Amino acid sequence: MEDTMSYPPSFKHLTDVHCHPTASLADITDEEMSKLPLRVVAMSSRARDQSLVADLATKWPDKIVPCFGYHPWFTYTISLEDPAPSRTAHYASLFLPSASIEAAMADPDFARILPSLVDPIPLSQVLSSIRENFEKFPNAMLGEVGLDRAFRIPFSAFGSNRSPNPHAEPEPHPRLSPFHVPLEHQLAILEAQIDLAVECRRNISFHSVKAQAASVELLKNLEKKHGKEKWCTVSLDFHSCGLSAGMWGDIQKAHPNVFLSLSTAINLRLSGHVALIKTASPDRILVESDCLTIKACGPQTWDILKVVAELRGWRIEQTEADVLDASSDNAEAGEEGNGMGAVRRLMLNWELFVNGGHKPFPVRENGKARKRNKVPHEGKNLGEDNGTIETVVYE
Repeated sequence: MEDTMSYPPSFKHLTDVHCHPTASLADITDEEMSKLPLRVVAMSSRARDQSLVADLATKWPDKIVPCFGYHPWFTYTISLEDPAPSRTAHYASLFLPSASIEAAMADPDFARILPSLVDPIPLSQVLSSIRENFEKFPNAMLGEVGLDRAFRIPFSAFGSNRSPNPHAEPEPHPRLSPFHVPLEHQLAILEAQIDLAVECRRNISFHSVKAQAASVELLKNLEKKHGKEKWCTVSLDFHSCGLSAGMWGDIQKAHPNVFLSLSTAINLRLSGHVALIKTASPDRILVESDCLTIKACGPQTWDILKVVAELRGWRIEQTEADVLDASSDNAEAGEEGNGMGAVRRLMLNWELFVNGGHKPFPVRENGKARKRNKVPHEGKNLGEDNGTIETVVYE
């Protein structure tokens, strides 16, 4: 997608909170980066793109927020053992756990996919690499990480193990094998990455597909493991959030540090996106492109901004002065020109997300829920549809 749009000056204050620009390296030129109309949060997904994202953030630190981590689609390349076992033993244990290695090799699908699979790397090595990148980039996040129960591994699994080019691109439309990454394996690797993020106080871009219940349980377990105070030092974003409005409502009532971001690429294909956008507390909403080329970050983020603004009845500011003007923060949204604008609102939401340090919701006492807890932007009372969450917390 060529970005030929003309954006209002206000647009520079938005952040595309989730994209994959290193998937199209040829598009990342000095000219394209100079035209990039907003800041973008660039994801890593697997071994080959961690260094690419680092290079991007080093060259354009004002435009790129780097994220490091392993996407659930690529967790099958990671071994929980150190040293990692052989390729055959590792993948047989994941894909055919009840079979012996001899029986696995007799399986035609396993025999077909094995030559294309990379040598497994130990989880300890993955965590060391992420930690090193966190130390290099003080603003770095963890991402893209998460859970995916729908994904099947393609037969040509993202480049041959023996390719002379470690950054070899996958086939455009590879055939899918019957093999999934076991949820237990995904969870072990995900929790280890999130534990590191909490330790280093780094925010998280989270992927959840066909894993609503598992994701909710994960949030509960993380809060219990780290304690409410420490867990709330970081923010977590459900990117291109596909949760139901009801499920999201429960999450935002329980976790003050969890946000959602929306994209045209994913959310507009889902029938529940209208209810989700209207249900989300106004200070938990972020926007993203989820695109695979730097050229599309601007237009796709602009498009989802317009969708969110229309559904919530928020005006879109045109000038920078309007975005930076806080005088309408306490005004009620509704009539044209009244209330906080969409760009300012999303700008403040991003700041809230980045800063972390969220105040844990109070818990019930003597079997009763406490009264509602208000959590406004930066301590300001912005009104129910102007940034304040009202929640009753049950445990």
